Amino acid sequence: MKNTFIALTIVATLTTAACTNLERSRSLGNPAVSGRVLAEQVCSNCHGRTGVSISPNFPNLAAQTEPYLVGQLTEFRGHSRSDPAGFEYMWGLSRHLTDEQIASLAAYYAAQNPKAPPVRAHAQWANAGQKIFSEGIADQGIPPCMSCHGPQGQGNATFPRLASQHSDYLIKQLMVFQRTDERPEGSIMKTVAHGLTEQNMRDVAEYLQTLETPLEAH
Repeated sequence: MKNTFIALTIVATLTTAACTNLERSRSLGNPAVSGRVLAEQVCSNCHGRTGVSISPNFPNLAAQTEPYLVGQLTEFRGHSRSDPAGFEYMWGLSRHLTDEQIASLAAYYAAQNPKAPPVRAHAQWANAGQKIFSEGIADQGIPPCMSCHGPQGQGNATFPRLASQHSDYLIKQLMVFQRTDERPEGSIMKTVAHGLTEQNMRDVAEYLQTLETPLEAH
């Protein structure tokens, strides 16, 4: 009985110590845990340790703009962004984040080096997508994507970085903007996406997925 008590005491002590180790904590409810630690210990499960995700279901966050990340995390926390691919994961994960943790997470990812997904480009689609990105589609009322997202897709403040993003993720988000009101802060994109065909979406997403833009262009 005495040995059992001692063993339980040791386990409890180790568990408490692990929970209070702020450099390895996975606690989303502890405001003392930094954004960097959360990124490495929690967010890395989906987005990769440095914001380069393996699965196309989860967006690359490396080199993303800080204002955009702050805005999206704040929207998830406040439940105003409700696209299924986002809220199924992010509403619960973000609900206890403080403003300081959100800012810290954004700064961490913004400083990481981007990397394009290791896929073979569909050359015809990518070429067509480059034209849409650079010139738009005048007869469909589509402006050049670069006018908001930067000439290299590097992003601009609240307009996100698109370079090196998974094409599947980009297409899903374009469809969200075009067909739903699940991202209410994206009113500009709702207007832009309205005239895009499914092939237009595939083209521009293919181009952006293979666009290598270094962090320095951010």
